[in-house]
Amino acid sequence: MYKLLIPLLLLAPVGTLVAAEPLRVPTLTVQDSAQAAQLWLDGVVQPMRQSQVASQAQGRVLTRTVKAGDAVRTGQLMFTIDDREALAGVQASGARVAQAEAELAQARLSLERQRALQRQGFVSQAALDAAQTQVQSALAARDQASAGAGQSRLAQGFTRVTAPYDGYVRETLAEPGDLALPGKPLASVYAPDRLRVAVQLPLTRQTVGKPEIELPSGEWLTPTQTQLMPAADAASQTVEWRLDLPPGASARLTPGQQLRVRVTGAGTLSRLVLPESAVLRRGELNAVYVAAESGFRLRAVRLGAVRPGLGIEVLAGLRSGERVARDAVRAGLEGAQP
Repeated sequence: MYKLLIPLLLLAPVGTLVAAEPLRVPTLTVQDSAQAAQLWLDGVVQPMRQSQVASQAQGRVLTRTVKAGDAVRTGQLMFTIDDREALAGVQASGARVAQAEAELAQARLSLERQRALQRQGFVSQAALDAAQTQVQSALAARDQASAGAGQSRLAQGFTRVTAPYDGYVRETLAEPGDLALPGKPLASVYAPDRLRVAVQLPLTRQTVGKPEIELPSGEWLTPTQTQLMPAADAASQTVEWRLDLPPGASARLTPGQQLRVRVTGAGTLSRLVLPESAVLRRGELNAVYVAAESGFRLRAVRLGAVRPGLGIEVLAGLRSGERVARDAVRAGLEGAQP
């Protein structure tokens, strides 16, 4: 009997006699880690030098020679205003000057006559004084008319609206046929050599850390200078924070463009941080394998920012002190054990 059993035992598969070794997956204990707080904000690119171009004369817009995005040079013509009213003003002021000159000449001639008569004793000193006063009044009227004529000529020159400096047209606000009024903007221009990023900072942020600006290319820039404006917006409860960009960055950006701003070092906070290998990503699902009494259990988590050199933040789904698999792929295999 025993002689028959021995060969059968020798032919039996090894697996039926020796249990398979479980797949051991290394784990780590989740612990809170003090990290420098980061604040993510949206910023808008602004030109540091921007001007509203307006007419100083009233009249209809005759021509517009530029459009948004055009480059302009100092003194380049942008708009022309109907100068017929200004021309009429120049002609009227010229006529007033001529009349004042004639009245002044007449007053001087009358004064000379009064002086001659006074020397002969035919008129009194009072009459002579009155003639002198008339000359002074005529002289003042002549000067006033001359000043008005100069103002009219100056107003006629205001019918040509030109660029104040080299730059670009950001927007045009008037079309031919529109009424131009003194001080009413017709267009806005900006100098592209220096730009900044304006960020609306919540008033609840009492301390401001180090800002960094992310360009569309993924490059990060440090502002050359920062300025926190003294007045807050009552509606949004924010204050504008201006971040000056390095000169070399201006060529790659345009006003109005939105950029992300990362503020680091504005205090500290406690975060759970895991290596990225411990996180299982399946579409929109993010999960980790938590060590249990028998094997691992898959648990969904909510992730935060990636900390270079440290890992990825876990905002929800884990507690400090729990153990998770270092390798989420291996922990998902059948028979995996911590």
